[in-house]
Amino acid sequence: MLLRHAFGMFTHPDSEWDSIRREHEKPISLYIGYVLTLAAIGPICGFISTAYFGWSIDGERVIKLTEVSAAQLSILSYLAILVGVFALGWAIDWMANTYGARSEEDKSNGMALAAYAATPLFLSGFALLYPVPWFNALIMLVAAAYAGYLIYDGLPIVLGIPKDQAVFYAGAILTVALVILVSTRVGSVLLWNVGFEPVFIEAG
Repeated sequence: MLLRHAFGMFTHPDSEWDSIRREHEKPISLYIGYVLTLAAIGPICGFISTAYFGWSIDGERVIKLTEVSAAQLSILSYLAILVGVFALGWAIDWMANTYGARSEEDKSNGMALAAYAATPLFLSGFALLYPVPWFNALIMLVAAAYAGYLIYDGLPIVLGIPKDQAVFYAGAILTVALVILVSTRVGSVLLWNVGFEPVFIEAG
């Protein structure tokens, strides 16, 4: 079962990457068995948190989203995560030859690296159930840092590149990830302007 790799990413990433490389899972199977499931954690927790718990900026007023608005934003976030993982996996494989790795026709290794390295970010979605902005930001930052480490750690194992190339390759991948993140933020603003803007309510 692909989900077993989620825990291995935290306990023994090196052996887990080696197992992933040997499995050579097809991208479609990886998406259905891993990404579709774990990517839903953040949007679901975000929906519950923003629609039912709310958050407070000044310690007094509790602000929530309407259920419809929270559902819309959660669905859009879920789609953005799926597209982002696919785009990053494709970019990893596209850059493979430049850094001495073998580019594959089915892009299974690049997709696997993107999907499994994103595991900390997927699981950090649970933090949204505690809707305190600074806490959520801290958890996401720690998760992003560990995801960056997993990319660096997994590159030589999964793609078979020299270790001295891993630093530069990882830097290029993180740059692409940043571009994807900024693109999704810009896309969010554009969608808000065409009828998907968040609708806030005060709960007291």
